[in-house]
Amino acid sequence: MSEFRKDIVSGDWIVMAPERAGRPHSFKSAEKRLSTSVRDCPFEHPDKTGNWPPIHQWPAKGAWQAILIPNKFPALRHEDFCAPERREGVYDRMDGVGWHDLVVTRDHRKSFPDLPSEAAVQVLTLFQKRYRDAIADSCLQYVSAFGNWGATAGASLTHPHYQILSLPIIPPHVNHALRGSERYFDAHRRCVHCDIIGFERKRKKGLIAENAEALAFAPFASRQAYAVQVFPKKHQPHFDVASPASLRGVAALLQKVLGRMAHRLGDPDYNFFIHAAPLKDKGKFKHYHWHVEVAPKMGIAAGFELSTGVDINTVLPEVAAKLLR
Repeated sequence: MSEFRKDIVSGDWIVMAPERAGRPHSFKSAEKRLSTSVRDCPFEHPDKTGNWPPIHQWPAKGAWQAILIPNKFPALRHEDFCAPERREGVYDRMDGVGWHDLVVTRDHRKSFPDLPSEAAVQVLTLFQKRYRDAIADSCLQYVSAFGNWGATAGASLTHPHYQILSLPIIPPHVNHALRGSERYFDAHRRCVHCDIIGFERKRKKGLIAENAEALAFAPFASRQAYAVQVFPKKHQPHFDVASPASLRGVAALLQKVLGRMAHRLGDPDYNFFIHAAPLKDKGKFKHYHWHVEVAPKMGIAAGFELSTGVDINTVLPEVAAKLLR
């Protein structure tokens, strides 16, 4: 039977309708992922394509294995001034000033779950370095770091790379989550995510994997099929000050989850992204807990979802967790 589940953080209702997974499909599945040739790949020799020198590099000297470079086709432009809000009649507007960077790994064919473990940790470490850079810029409020894998997830090149947008605003989804975790903290004087972690460890049904530093589980009110969240066990609102141990624990579970999705779900396209507290006003967000969310592309939003804002998930999170365990 279908049921409504409420997300404890956002307060949003999600429809769980596993019986809809059996409905007939007349559309063919998406084409297999096509690989860009090494010869034509702009990330093979970024020193020759205008993306050099890197902002950060690992290792620091010698042949690079991972680099952080400016995006040649940025959604935001880097300026030496803050973009003011402007009023135009009933509308508000602001110039697209911010940072748009890429993290690129060396191997042309190894996506995040296939990287050597140390390289995966260094991807998160390069993210963290850019967070720390952004804190020093008075114009910036939030950093969005994410990975897109596959065309339907927004990746334009198959050479594995990751994006970082540093923004002068706090995005609406983040604001929504911050307000939800703050409401829970005001009511219970505890971090909602710490309570979720504790309950999932006892409940077991949604648990996928854990190590000494982190936990991966299918959220009770997952918005989409096979969504996964990876949390560091140590409470920390801000990603920029996360410990090396936490990064290692989260990277290991993120690799494990994405690898199992590739093998057990038919290698779907996916997005993963970091949710963390905003850059400034650090004492204001003690109720939050940074984490990584994984969203495989297993379906599309249709009329009901778009018209109501209520998502329909055709795979129960407990079933998803069992398959990915």
